Amino acid sequence: MRRSLRERLAAAPITWGVCEVPGWGYQLSPDEVLSDMAALGFTHTEFGSVGFLPADGHELVAVLRRYGLSLLGGFVAVVLHDPGRFEAEMERVRAVVDQMASAGGTWFVSCPVFDHDDWQRPSLDQGEWHRIFRGLAAIDAVTAESGMKHAFHPHVGSLVQDDAETRAVLEHTDSQLVLDTAHLTLGGTDPAALVASHADRIGLVHLKDVDPGVAERLRSGSLTLMRAVQQGLFPPLGQGAVPLAEIIAALEQVRPELWYVLEQDAALSGPDAADVERLRRGVVQSLDFVQDFDAAR
Repeated sequence: MRRSLRERLAAAPITWGVCEVPGWGYQLSPDEVLSDMAALGFTHTEFGSVGFLPADGHELVAVLRRYGLSLLGGFVAVVLHDPGRFEAEMERVRAVVDQMASAGGTWFVSCPVFDHDDWQRPSLDQGEWHRIFRGLAAIDAVTAESGMKHAFHPHVGSLVQDDAETRAVLEHTDSQLVLDTAHLTLGGTDPAALVASHADRIGLVHLKDVDPGVAERLRSGSLTLMRAVQQGLFPPLGQGAVPLAEIIAALEQVRPELWYVLEQDAALSGPDAADVERLRRGVVQSLDFVQDFDAAR
């Protein structure tokens, strides 16, 4: 029997504003976030920023079990274009893969960046691009050895942001893709077109919507990504410009086993209870969208 979309929907701590980017904003505690996930009926979560959850896999399992949760996987920024950093970076990847695998995780999500603390986007030469392609293939191998799966994540501000970059990775690697409905849209890629042309390469789906007005200010440079997030770049599902119902329906026709993650990037300016409640209402509205989609099938 086919499982509903809601049964295949995991949570992500960044939906509660938990993010590793320096200066991102106020960070809620693990208990606040995990308690909320459990109360809203989630069964799986992504890992969140390094340090948010325990580093030891067995301790992580114990923490998640207290809230009735299991680990789906997690997002990890990686530096692959710099030959001087490659070996150290792969050691870091192996350590995180082992940690997630020991906690029962399935998906290691990579995001190639210029530097962990500086997501600039310089022009890369052909050699640097090929090092990224080889690096992603190396991550494929490392995750497979640990019984996990790997998918790369096109992301605003990363080295794989726009349509040409995304399709180059798809052409030159065998790595799976994270279909992030908002970041692809912001980078100029039509997610529906990728479903049509590369459904077999989609490993995981990150669901989020886009406010077109805020997105335009981000593209123009008048807003940073964090400021855009704070001003509502990613509204609750179904309240933005991304044709989510169309994209999900197409995916469900060809890949009905896929897992989805509700990953509505959020940023809190402080511990204000009203802001936290507003954030939670957005999660509830997104879940209403998912449940309405299931009911309409």
